[in-house]
Amino acid sequence: MTALLLGALGLTLSLVVPGILASARWPDRAPAAAVVLWQSITLTGILCALGVVLAAPQELVSELGSGRPVGATALIAALAVAAVIILRLLASLAGVTYRSRTRRARHRMLVDLLDTAERHGELPDEVPAGLRVLDGPLPFAYCLPGRQPRVVLSGGALRVLGRAQVSAVIAHEQAHLRHRHDLVMESFTAFYRAVPRPLRSRAPLDAVHLLLEMVADDAARRRCGAGPLGSALAVLGDAVTPGGPAEPAGDADQDRRRRLSRLAGDDPRSMPVAAGALAAAAALLVLPTVILVVPWLDQALSAWPL
Repeated sequence: MTALLLGALGLTLSLVVPGILASARWPDRAPAAAVVLWQSITLTGILCALGVVLAAPQELVSELGSGRPVGATALIAALAVAAVIILRLLASLAGVTYRSRTRRARHRMLVDLLDTAERHGELPDEVPAGLRVLDGPLPFAYCLPGRQPRVVLSGGALRVLGRAQVSAVIAHEQAHLRHRHDLVMESFTAFYRAVPRPLRSRAPLDAVHLLLEMVADDAARRRCGAGPLGSALAVLGDAVTPGGPAEPAGDADQDRRRRLSRLAGDDPRSMPVAAGALAAAAALLVLPTVILVVPWLDQALSAWPL
């Protein structure tokens, strides 16, 4: 029964819950808590998979009425399969981490070589030490996390944004760096690549990416105000390369701009939403580990020939 319950919970969290949560409207009220909930769902899915692998052989041996040596053999085999699952996850995480670090190191070297920040008078008075400006007409802004983080702006962005807007964009990127959102995305990417194709879903990746943008938006909004940040998003979203085709802003950018237009200050309704999301995250972790796995663990240990 334990394996069946864990399997049902794992499949529900992998195939049903991501679509429902990704289409929900409440996460934009408490994006940080929603990210924690997504992390809990992912971790609980891993625990469920390990629980099924460990519980199914032992329960099958118990149903067949085999002796303790057979039960011990089944337990050893289950532990070996569980170790393979864990190693696959760790290998995926190591691969994603290595590729990300290598790519960022090369990228950081290039932006340092091409930096032209000293030639731009449009920068705000307080310029972070890691700010780099790249020449070019296309307006963009991004950050490079790591031990030596960088915030990168284009000359095109400085031409279409005012000083207050530039400050808001920089504050947004600094929030990504300060909270190490890159580590969160790396963990979700590693899990996505480690899961077999029939069970994987891109919904967590896309949803968490948007939620992290909202978390950074909130930090920039508290520091620089919703007006400059919202207008900067509108300008960067609507701006195009000279002579290029005009394309509408993406749905994600529009959602962020609508959200900022609603938030003049901190939303008091976000507190109960965040509390509920954190409570759900804790409950998900407790459910497979305490309610289901602990009773099985007691039975499995009793089958071990001591």
